[in-house]
Amino acid sequence: MGGRQGPRVIANLLALFFATGLALAPLGAHADNPCLKLVFGRYCLGGDVNPLLQSQPPPLARETEGNSLALVFGEDVDQIYVLAFDGRIYKVLRSYRVATQLRYDEMYGLLRDKYGPGEDRSRFPEYASTPGRRLASIRRGEGRALHVWKPADNWHIELTWTRELGLSLAYIADAIEAEREAQMGRGL
Repeated sequence: MGGRQGPRVIANLLALFFATGLALAPLGAHADNPCLKLVFGRYCLGGDVNPLLQSQPPPLARETEGNSLALVFGEDVDQIYVLAFDGRIYKVLRSYRVATQLRYDEMYGLLRDKYGPGEDRSRFPEYASTPGRRLASIRRGEGRALHVWKPADNWHIELTWTRELGLSLAYIADAIEAEREAQMGRGL
């Protein structure tokens, strides 16, 4: 994606979050929840989402669907998506504007050095046996690169490269995400 992402692209990405089940369930008050991990120096994984609603600078976008909410913040040329459940932040995802094999390898190397090799959960078509073919399959939407690290019992990290989001790094609170999925599974 060339240049800054405009409102239409942000709206499309937020719609993608909702359509793929990454949307948030009803929000409530949980100010007493601990911060599991301070992400990107600003976002408290597991913490209360409400302070972000009054933060400066304010979110670039705020999307609601029923009782669901997603916030988008700008960070240099990248986008930060903050998703919450029951008033608590369960996912902080940074979508990088620059998505290249070199950048992916660099980020993987930094995470591997800090947290170990992680688990490779990538999915590629059978023909994608070389880095070039894997990249082509990602660009066509046929493959995805995914590495997962579990540095703590209550949260994990995902480094992902897909056609929809490009290169992204997500921090996810496991118990809150499981609560959200259980409630969404009940059709709430």
